[in-house]
Amino acid sequence: MKGGVTCPGCGVEFPARIAPFPTADILIRRLKQGREAVVLVRRKNPPRGWAIPGGFIEYGESAEACAVREAAEETGLRVTLTGLLGVYSAPDRDPRFHTISAVFTAEGEGEARADSDAAEVGVFAADELPREIAFDHRRVLEDYFAKRR
Repeated sequence: MKGGVTCPGCGVEFPARIAPFPTADILIRRLKQGREAVVLVRRKNPPRGWAIPGGFIEYGESAEACAVREAAEETGLRVTLTGLLGVYSAPDRDPRFHTISAVFTAEGEGEARADSDAAEVGVFAADELPREIAFDHRRVLEDYFAKRR
């Protein structure tokens, strides 16, 4: 089937379709001068701005595994997932195309360093978030800090 998928178990052919891209983002908790803070990355590629570490889920990869992989690739941190903050799916959340993101929370170990497609890594408390935040990540961060109060 051209452009479609055939089920390996039953042989049913499913037509190709346009669908949102699945992503996973990860809020890595850190303490900054004794205060609750999270790790953000400044993006190297458009859309520019600060963002929650994350990326596209690869075929055959779980959302959880994606979050852990992206944390390592973008920040150099080893993480332990602690929960699921939520799923964000507004069609306009990413200016490039429609994505659906599972946003996980985590504890991180190691020293954060920019890697992969991150130009810079920073640790920010709720009252010091940068002005330029990519995607719908300001809303995600507001949700996170509201739940941590």
